[in-house]
Amino acid sequence: MSQRQVLQVFEQYQKARTQFVQTVAELATRPQNIETLQNAGVMSLLRPLLLDVVPTIQQTSALALGRLANYNDDLAEAIVKGDILPQLVYSLAEQNRFYKKAAAFVLRAVAKHSPSLAQAVVDCGGLDALVISLEEFDPGVKEAAAWALGYIARHNAHLSQAVVDAGAVPLLVLCIQEPEVALKRISASALSDIAKHSPELAQTVVDTGAIAHLSQMILNPDAKLKRQVFSALSQISKHSVDLAEMVVEAEIFPSVLLGLRDPDEYVRKNVATLIREITKHTAELSQLVVNAGGVAAVVDYLGECHGGVRLPGIMMLGYVAAHSENLAMAVIVSKGVPQLALCLSEESEDYIKAATAWSFGQIGRHTPEHSRAVATANVLPKLLALYMDTDSSEDLQIKAKKALKNILQKCTHLPALEPLLYEAPSNILKHVVYQFSKVLPHDSKARRLFVTSGGLKKVQEIKADVGSDLQEYINSINNCYPEEIVRYYSPGYSETLLERIDKYQPV
Repeated sequence: MSQRQVLQVFEQYQKARTQFVQTVAELATRPQNIETLQNAGVMSLLRPLLLDVVPTIQQTSALALGRLANYNDDLAEAIVKGDILPQLVYSLAEQNRFYKKAAAFVLRAVAKHSPSLAQAVVDCGGLDALVISLEEFDPGVKEAAAWALGYIARHNAHLSQAVVDAGAVPLLVLCIQEPEVALKRISASALSDIAKHSPELAQTVVDTGAIAHLSQMILNPDAKLKRQVFSALSQISKHSVDLAEMVVEAEIFPSVLLGLRDPDEYVRKNVATLIREITKHTAELSQLVVNAGGVAAVVDYLGECHGGVRLPGIMMLGYVAAHSENLAMAVIVSKGVPQLALCLSEESEDYIKAATAWSFGQIGRHTPEHSRAVATANVLPKLLALYMDTDSSEDLQIKAKKALKNILQKCTHLPALEPLLYEAPSNILKHVVYQFSKVLPHDSKARRLFVTSGGLKKVQEIKADVGSDLQEYINSINNCYPEEIVRYYSPGYSETLLERIDKYQPV
């Protein structure tokens, strides 16, 4: 056998290996093939090829493993159990940039499924190898490493702390300053995933100067980058007054409000979330947002979107209104009430309705003027209907009831209260009747109107327990009228009159 023929055997074997890994990597892109590949034992066949003498075969087998692990946690688990991770971590430090990208992709694909799988990546030394990769010259390698670190950090505070302890944060902050937009996106996303768990982790991100660099990108033309930037700023702001103040001090207002009109739905939602996270802390921060035109901008935003993206805007109006009378009035003046009323009638999801009901409660609970603004928008019957609807979620019923009570306790606008006399159950009815008993003694015009509209007649029909608060309130109302008027509108009075006619003997 000649030397040529001997070498040909090796060439054929190499060709077969190359074709095998390329085909498997291609098959792994289609979900319908995954189970068949798994049953055929693809994992154990790919593993030795990670250490193949041919670099292309190594890279393609890593890519195939990453695609498989990406599909479900069973396959990711198989990679952990097959002792493949240590091999990948070793290669991250030693191999060329193409292999490093593929290896980081596998670590990310494993870590994304659950905290225990992410912990497996940490336990085999994955963090140190990934952090070293953040210092690579090639932006593609940095991006792959940042992505994997973000996926590890997003699960819980413990894993996030491990990422911080490995020294990732300063390098991620350097990465958001790189010219490549894709690298900026992934790094901002990873910082967001680290900051979200606790004030301490958010403080670590802030201490490396992240806010200044993130805030410089809020007007970047790239929508996907802006999504991550606003998400990261939100995750920092949400934890404490100090952190929110640091974000505000980066002079993001009023520029950030332009994001509420961004063509990208997620950018708009993340901006609204950021504003919500800032306003929730204190009246001073809310006032700052109001002064920048934030409330009017959010009201416009609610008018232009539908569904879940409305939620942060709805809650933001509630948080602003909750702080003080003046801030609640700012929401009213900015036409917040009619816009929230539209959200209440247009949205079908209970969690959005519950947030809207809560916001109404925060706006209407301050003074009679505030509650009147809510009541005249015909919101009270809607809240009552949501509270009484058996299909409403428990949370929605609780929030609708609380909002109704908050608004009713201040409401002196009787025309808005009257429809509730006919619909409300006794636990709400007592609040309605109480408001009438407070207003009627001092307003003769209202007393007359209460009779002609049928309100007094309705009050006489209410069955209240003797000695109850409700009975006291009814007595207070009755004391505002002559006795014969009250008798006239009492149930059974016409029968009494007819009886008297029967008994009456003409002279």
